[in-house]
Amino acid sequence: MILISGATGGIGGEICRLLGQTGTPFRAMGRKQAQVDAFRAKGTDAVLGDFDRPETLPAVMQGIDTMFLITPPTQRQFTQETAAIDAARQAGVRRIVKLSASDANIRSTVPWARTHARIDHHLRASGIDWTILKPTAFMQNFLWFKDAIAKGFLPQVAGKGSVSWVDTRDVARVAATVLRQDGHVRATYFLTGPETLDMKAAAERLGAVAGRKVRYLDLPNPLFAALLRVTGNSRWMTKGLVVQFADVVAGHHDIDPTFEIERLTGIPPHDFTAFVRDHRDQFVGLPSERAKAA
Repeated sequence: MILISGATGGIGGEICRLLGQTGTPFRAMGRKQAQVDAFRAKGTDAVLGDFDRPETLPAVMQGIDTMFLITPPTQRQFTQETAAIDAARQAGVRRIVKLSASDANIRSTVPWARTHARIDHHLRASGIDWTILKPTAFMQNFLWFKDAIAKGFLPQVAGKGSVSWVDTRDVARVAATVLRQDGHVRATYFLTGPETLDMKAAAERLGAVAGRKVRYLDLPNPLFAALLRVTGNSRWMTKGLVVQFADVVAGHHDIDPTFEIERLTGIPPHDFTAFVRDHRDQFVGLPSERAKAA
């Protein structure tokens, strides 16, 4: 049996959908009873569990052979994921497929990159078989700025730095594939999209699909930080994102495409234009907003 943590999130939810399509038995983990009830109403095996409450994990892990491990970037991420790894070891889980990050580095100034590196080390030393997925920055991050993009602006602090953006749907497809197969023990896979793009090129692609000009605004760090705060990000997250995009400016995310996604799944990854096309309605604004603008 496969346990999917983060089953209500974008990547975890897509993994559940893909496993369901192939008839692969899995168990979805939710932190709230309403989430568990919603899964069960659809005929999905689901269990209540919380990495912040280690006492809930033995029951969650019962009968589990393989686990997909993912948590959102927060100040609790290290504690949460190491608790999950330790509980999995005690429960006899054979293998963990972990979502890490391409920039994971113990000396990184980006908080979640440093945390991922520490968790990766903990997993490798746990005695459990492991597979680590290291995606680059997600295309879905552009949805944070969908309202500004709908008005014709892409606000960022990335300078001329390029990124090998990857679609989370492709990351989920790799995870679902690896979870179903043997032969990936002690493997680390760097997952990228098929091309690298800087923000100017991304703005041009957004504009081409939206049917209007979208201009890249390379903002000063304080203004970008204020924008992140206004859009609901915590101070911790805001500071981390500003530091991470400084890495983009320095060229640390300009990774040549690895083609691992197609090699592992047999399907090429989405390019940025396909991603924008699939989310066009969000980038051009709601129909009511377009009517007001007209």
